[in-house]
Amino acid sequence: MREEQVILVNEKDEQIGLMPKMEAHEKALLHRAFSVFVFNDKNQLMLQQRAADKYHSPLLWTNTCCSHQRDGESNIEAGKRRLQEEMGFVCELEEKTSFIYKAPFDNGLTEHELDHIMVGSYSENPLINREEVESFKWMTLEEVKEDIALKPEIYTEWFKIIFEKFYEFLEL
Repeated sequence: MREEQVILVNEKDEQIGLMPKMEAHEKALLHRAFSVFVFNDKNQLMLQQRAADKYHSPLLWTNTCCSHQRDGESNIEAGKRRLQEEMGFVCELEEKTSFIYKAPFDNGLTEHELDHIMVGSYSENPLINREEVESFKWMTLEEVKEDIALKPEIYTEWFKIIFEKFYEFLEL
């Protein structure tokens, strides 16, 4: 199977090329990504715990799903695709904002992403893909904020950045 390609972008989110995902992470090149936040009818966020064999941030808690857009795919199309692949459902998504971050990992890889934040609504439990997701849970934003303050080491870097800097965008 051919390695997934990521979309290299400039700081204006203009596509400047394609590169294999691992190579982009080894070279810390800026690429397009997305983070999906799904809320239920009790206004709780669905969090996922990343699978144990993920190439970075294994077993850390994060937003409902996240990944990289494919060439020619819109942000919303990509978000829906990964929701289905990781969490076993699809819902309507709304794009809220985007930001750039850079986070080096202990394994020598670096996430340098222009991350598009999307939100959606779904009130049933997911059918998680065990190759991608270890577990899931529902928490209010206030509970998440308190838990990050107590145990920041159990959350992904991008999730902590989003909570610190883009909290106000995390609602429908």
